[in-house]
Amino acid sequence: MKKIASRRTFLRTGAAAATGALLSSPSALLRSALSQPGSSMKFGLVTYLWGQDWDLPTLIRNCAASKVLGVELRSTHAHKVEPSLNAAQRKEVRKRFADSPVTMVGIGSNERYDNPDPAVVAKAIEATKAFIKLSHDVGGSGVKVKPDRFHKGVEKEKTIEQIGKALNQLGDFADGWGQELRLEVHGQCAQLPTIRKIMDVAQNKNVGVCWNSNNQDLEGKGIEHNFDLVKKRFGATAHVRELQDKAYPYEKLMELFVRMDYSGWVMLEARGKPKDRVAALGQQLGLFNSMVAKAQKSIGKKG
Repeated sequence: MKKIASRRTFLRTGAAAATGALLSSPSALLRSALSQPGSSMKFGLVTYLWGQDWDLPTLIRNCAASKVLGVELRSTHAHKVEPSLNAAQRKEVRKRFADSPVTMVGIGSNERYDNPDPAVVAKAIEATKAFIKLSHDVGGSGVKVKPDRFHKGVEKEKTIEQIGKALNQLGDFADGWGQELRLEVHGQCAQLPTIRKIMDVAQNKNVGVCWNSNNQDLEGKGIEHNFDLVKKRFGATAHVRELQDKAYPYEKLMELFVRMDYSGWVMLEARGKPKDRVAALGQQLGLFNSMVAKAQKSIGKKG
C-alpha cells in the first residue's frame, strides 16, 4: 500500500508542478492549452461545381494539395460515391480517405420531404436511408438533406409538420448507423423562421441544421437574429460561397461562429469558375483562417 500511496503523491505533485510550469511560461504548449473560441472549426469543400468533375483520386489529391482537408460528396458527381456501390467498392472508398489526410465529412443528397403525395415522401425517406448506410460504409459522419418547397393548395404549417416528422424518423434511423442528418437551409423553406419551425417539430437530437449562406439570412431582423434562431440546432456542417463576396457578410458570419465556439466544418459550396481550382481552394482557406483570426481578436478585445 505504501508504494501505491507514494505513486499517487508523486502523480499529484508532478501534475501540480507541470501546471505551474505551463502557467509561468508563454510556450506554444500553453497557447495551445488556452485555445480561443472557434479554434476547432475546420474548412472543407462541397463537391459542387469546383469538384463535380473530379474522380475520387483526383478529388483527394487536389484537396490534400490545397490543404482543404474535408469533403462533402455531392450525389451524381464524377467521384461516383453512390448507394449503388457494392461492399468492396465502399471499402475501397473508405480506404482511400483513410490513407489520405482528407476527411470524408459526409454525403450531400438531394432528398426532400415536402411533397403532398405520401408515396413520394416515402420513396425519399427510403432513398435517404440508403445514403445514410452509404455514408457509414465509406467513413462519413452524416447526410445532407433538403426541406425544399411549399405546394399550391397545401397549408404551409402542414408541410412544415410533414417535413419535421420525416426528419424525426430519419434522425432515429441515422443514429443507429452512427450518422447525423443535416438539414440544409434551402429553397422556399430558406427563411430562418421557417427552418426554426421545422426544427421545433424535428426534436430528434440527431437532426442538425446546415447553415447555407443564403440571401434570406439577411431578411427580417438581420443575420444575427436569424443565426440565433437556429444556432442551438447546428449540425457538424455549414455551407459558404466564395468568402470574398461582399454581397454577403462573411466576416460577420465568422464572428458569429467564433462567438458560439462552433466546432464543425465550414464547407465551400463555390459558384465561380476559376482557372486553377486547386489554387483557388488554397486562397479560400487563407481567407477563412484570416476571418477566424480577426473574429477571435475582436472578441478578445470586447471580452
